[in-house]
Amino acid sequence: MIPRIAIINGNTLEATGLKSIITDIAPMVQVGVYANVDELLSERDEEMPFVHFFVSSQILVSQPDFFLEHIRQTIVLITQAPRSNLLANFRTLNTSASEHELVKIILELHQSAHGRSNMGGFHHGDIPELDIMGPSVDISPRETEVLALVARGFLNKEIADRLCISLPTVISHRKNICEKLHLRSVSSLTIYAVTHGIVNIEEI
Repeated sequence: MIPRIAIINGNTLEATGLKSIITDIAPMVQVGVYANVDELLSERDEEMPFVHFFVSSQILVSQPDFFLEHIRQTIVLITQAPRSNLLANFRTLNTSASEHELVKIILELHQSAHGRSNMGGFHHGDIPELDIMGPSVDISPRETEVLALVARGFLNKEIADRLCISLPTVISHRKNICEKLHLRSVSSLTIYAVTHGIVNIEEI
């Protein structure tokens, strides 16, 4: 089943921007954008439930009941530190966060769904499976080493120095990895590396 994420935000530009980032770094996820809760509920499919909700703080405060019912699946989009007791109960994501920070949020969602994180008191079984990268793909041991270093934030020249190989060889390996995995961005490669046990989330 394709994992589905809903973004509920009246700010179209912010919502579509977040959708673009999520689909780029987690291509196996289907992302829907909704202006409000009523629009979300009208398109809900019980056979393909949403595994997570990214909701603006304004919508959460105006219609809290739905999100309180799904508190473990909800991430609130904020622009500043939460000021209300209601928001303090939810995980939050600052909308000015870097893509790297969003990658960490998505990885934490993935790990909490698989019982590998105690983030915020979440435990295995609380959150539906979030299969954000699909099955493993066969890459060579050297490509695995290169991918691990990419995920850890090393540049091509640094990777070449660490592995004692030439810069063109590193570039060739990265090209092969991207083609095999059908991924383009460093963020999506990082998520693949963490979700397939090539690096730990603490290393990125």
